[in-house]
Amino acid sequence: PGRLRSLEVRQRIRRDQVTGQALPNQPDDAETVVFARLAYPIPGRPSSLTIGPGDPEPGDTPASIGFVAYHGGLHVNDFRYLGRPEPLALDWDDPWYSQFENRNLWRQYRSPVSAYLYVEPFEVRKEIVVRPRDLAQWGLDLGLAGRDVIPIEEQEEIKRQVAEFLAERNPVAIDGRPAEGLLDRIQFIYRNLRTSGVIQPPEDLDAVSATLGVIWVYPVAGLPEEVEMKWDMFSDRVDRIPSAATDEAGSLPYFLSEGDDVLRWKNFLTNPTVPGLVPVVDPPRRADLLAFGAALLALLSLAWLARRYGATLRTGPRPPARAIWMTVLSLVVLGLAVPAGLRGGRLSQEDTETIVAGLLLNVYKAFDYREEEVIYDALARTASGALLTDIYLDTRRTLELANQGGARAKVKSVDVLDATHDPLAGDQGFRTRATWNVAGSVGHWGHIHQRVNQYEAELTVRVIDGAWRITDLEVLQEERLPSPSYPGSGTAVPPAGGM
Repeated sequence: PGRLRSLEVRQRIRRDQVTGQALPNQPDDAETVVFARLAYPIPGRPSSLTIGPGDPEPGDTPASIGFVAYHGGLHVNDFRYLGRPEPLALDWDDPWYSQFENRNLWRQYRSPVSAYLYVEPFEVRKEIVVRPRDLAQWGLDLGLAGRDVIPIEEQEEIKRQVAEFLAERNPVAIDGRPAEGLLDRIQFIYRNLRTSGVIQPPEDLDAVSATLGVIWVYPVAGLPEEVEMKWDMFSDRVDRIPSAATDEAGSLPYFLSEGDDVLRWKNFLTNPTVPGLVPVVDPPRRADLLAFGAALLALLSLAWLARRYGATLRTGPRPPARAIWMTVLSLVVLGLAVPAGLRGGRLSQEDTETIVAGLLLNVYKAFDYREEEVIYDALARTASGALLTDIYLDTRRTLELANQGGARAKVKSVDVLDATHDPLAGDQGFRTRATWNVAGSVGHWGHIHQRVNQYEAELTVRVIDGAWRITDLEVLQEERLPSPSYPGSGTAVPPAGGM
């Protein structure tokens, strides 16, 4: 029988319906409930026990209880509802492997190892999520068996040994050729049903649940046709490896096993997004201004001809041939010059927003490339002068996700909500105060992390070498928006190659 340890009246704690975690903002008018804490002494180490909601009284409806079971501090199941007695098998040597008989109560991330391929233009990533304690099954004993905690001071050495060990395992081939990857990062991470991320700042970790995320990068020229990873880490306990191959079309989950040990990605994309800058509307040319003057001169000529020969056409003889030719020539000049001349006038609000949206998107799209020199070359087509370095550093900072260990988001769209227009005196260009949203995403460790940021800034845009360039930029405000509620409005520019 259980023993009542404590009993109190308190407000109900609102919890995330997916993870069961307490929400950060609790309502003031939450329902009042009775909170009881009970303890059930267990003799020895039983191989199993049964958890249930209890037997209802005759005529009562059986209770359905939201619950999470823990063994040795590690959650055995994700947040679920308990409506009947459920047997739980207990592994006292390694609580990671304790699990309910009911498969519906198995936690999603129950496998101690998983693997992922991410394929993008210019880059392939191999990512492995592994519990360090399990690597002893393949010969890397980190001395974690029987320990409760991995202290901070030991974590760097563990990461070094794991990275060195895994570098020789699970080889990758790109377009049929063996590929050498570069270790990009290795970090202790957390994972739940909502998201995953880096444990930052470092802290002492539970030795049973501590998990590492390891990433290798394989630079490629363009987009490959085929990528393969041959998995070579199986054991009696780890005989199925959850995996997935991901490209811009989405993720293809797969389970690797002995005899079916190759995770393969093939290029079935019919219209892949190729990194590149989007075209920006051309600035008005000096010739356009001359055309406007020619159109004005043609109008004056027609007015003079009408006054000189208008009365003759109604009552007198036919006008001389030179007058007819002057009329025809003036009409031709007018027809050619007016459209070009109109382009030499003031930019409309729509033109301003389109130019600003194109320039801003090209700033972000420059970071689709991997090599720093190529990024700078792409930025030089959008910004000018000393601003180049500032834009490079500030944009790289905004695209890096701190909770993902510095992973860089790929921008999908720039949505200009508003942009004023203030022409520059004596120069081709304008100043603008603009507000825009940037939507991007990055895939890591089996999750797609969405990010939407909103910016307000003052920009100066000038015509340099016949093209629009940002010559000054001051960010006034930066705000992260909740991506699920992001509506998307205003002037949106899709990336090169289509959305």
